Amino acid sequence: MSKKLPKKPPDQFTKNLQYDLFTKFIANDGDLVSNTIELWQRIPKYIFTAKQVAKLRNNDGYAEPFEKEFIFNKINYSVLIRPAQIIQKDGSYKHFFPSITEELIEEVLLRFLSDQYRGIHNPHEPETWVKFSLSMIRKELKERGKSRSIRQIKQAIDVMRYSNITVYENKKELFNEPLLTVFTVTRKEYIENRKSLHIARLPYLISLAINNLEYRQFNYDRMMRCKEQLSRWLYKHFVHRYKQASVLDDYHFMYQYLKENTGLLEQSREIDNRRKVLSALKELKSQRVLMQYSSKEKKRGRAIIDVVYTVTASLEFEKEQKAANKRARNLMNN
Repeated sequence: MSKKLPKKPPDQFTKNLQYDLFTKFIANDGDLVSNTIELWQRIPKYIFTAKQVAKLRNNDGYAEPFEKEFIFNKINYSVLIRPAQIIQKDGSYKHFFPSITEELIEEVLLRFLSDQYRGIHNPHEPETWVKFSLSMIRKELKERGKSRSIRQIKQAIDVMRYSNITVYENKKELFNEPLLTVFTVTRKEYIENRKSLHIARLPYLISLAINNLEYRQFNYDRMMRCKEQLSRWLYKHFVHRYKQASVLDDYHFMYQYLKENTGLLEQSREIDNRRKVLSALKELKSQRVLMQYSSKEKKRGRAIIDVVYTVTASLEFEKEQKAANKRARNLMNN
């Protein structure tokens, strides 16, 4: 599935059914919703904290590629993440892995893509492009409670440009590409007009999902307002897997499943990881995704070997999932 990258972005928007369907939602307020692509979301690519990155670097600031295994639809995958080499103020270079800020910017760009004035999709290549400025991203993040400075946003874009991910399915290479391929305006153009738009090619898997109608609408605003990264991961997981969400129909998942697949439970003590899961569920309840949740430990002797979590949807999430289900049915009928 690896693909040679284009030399330059397309000159203009070409109307097509695949992209038109991607931008149409069933929602009272289209500014609150976006699309999530399950396989792309499930790749553990934004899992690094500053402390983890510091440990991965050597004394010269360089880090080896990082590999993480995960399972999707009972198929074994792995992702190899090659860090971005970013120049520092003193002229030296240091390696950076994509992290939370890059995750949030990707969500913003996917939201921008839902606006036909900002996106371009070629279903024949397939290629997908999105237009943006640093100030647009800064404004969007601030409105969603995730403020970042222009400097932080620029570095995050650079990390996404220069890092590379390779996804393997059963050890066979499936995909190899940067997180973003960016064509930037010149410094002179940017100084003259701070609203000058860059354009970025999104990864090939996203383009394929748009062509194949393999995406699902969700409450982007609610997800972005979650403070914890695991809360955002779980919310999108529920969007894809708890489709029958109802106050009368609960949903179960296991601690070991999260531990093995998210890359977000890396505390040295398992008790701290389990507390992290409960904290994420508590936040999802406060964000009115869940009405209630519970946990039940599975033990072997006195040792905890797993935990079963049971969640019940809020009325708001139930309504959102019904709208997403209706939209999915409409997509299949096109």
